[in-house]
Amino acid sequence: MQLWVGLGNPGPRYALHRHNVGFMALDAIAEMHDFPAPSKKFAGWLVEGRFGSEKILCLKPATFMNESGQSVGQAMRFYNLEPADVTVFHDELDLQEFKLKVKTGGGHAGHNGLRSIDAHIGADFRRVRIGIGHPGSKERVNGHVLGNFAKTEMDDLADMLGAIGAEAEWLAKGEDARFMNEVALRMQS
Repeated sequence: MQLWVGLGNPGPRYALHRHNVGFMALDAIAEMHDFPAPSKKFAGWLVEGRFGSEKILCLKPATFMNESGQSVGQAMRFYNLEPADVTVFHDELDLQEFKLKVKTGGGHAGHNGLRSIDAHIGADFRRVRIGIGHPGSKERVNGHVLGNFAKTEMDDLADMLGAIGAEAEWLAKGEDARFMNEVALRMQS
């Protein structure tokens, strides 16, 4: 069993914020693979699905970004999971827009959602880092992260989310390099 967590802030006001791309990725996966409707659980929204024999729990914490770790910790304890069973989808300033990288462990690089999860479960979880690009100066970071994707970015965003959803099975199998490669190939076509 794996726990996949999408990071974002709850509510329609935040729906298109760059900071919510983790929620968007999890929604794309659940929709493309006909997962059932989510239920309210663990201070968030939880849905169960499968990729072959792999059971996947998709969790979107409803605690706001800064407290995401509470929700993740509750779910982990309930299902007796380890940090290695957890995959977190999140926005990444240090990656070019619509690029993605997967890695296990590491720091939080100032990301409050990752900081909260680190505090609750440790740092040894897998991360799907989804590039939102850097606005160029430190002073503009907050507005960039908490701003909506531009209308001119919507096609690229939809393509990337579709690629993540279409290739998610590779993540479930633990084939991170294959997942990144297949997503990149879909983004080129």
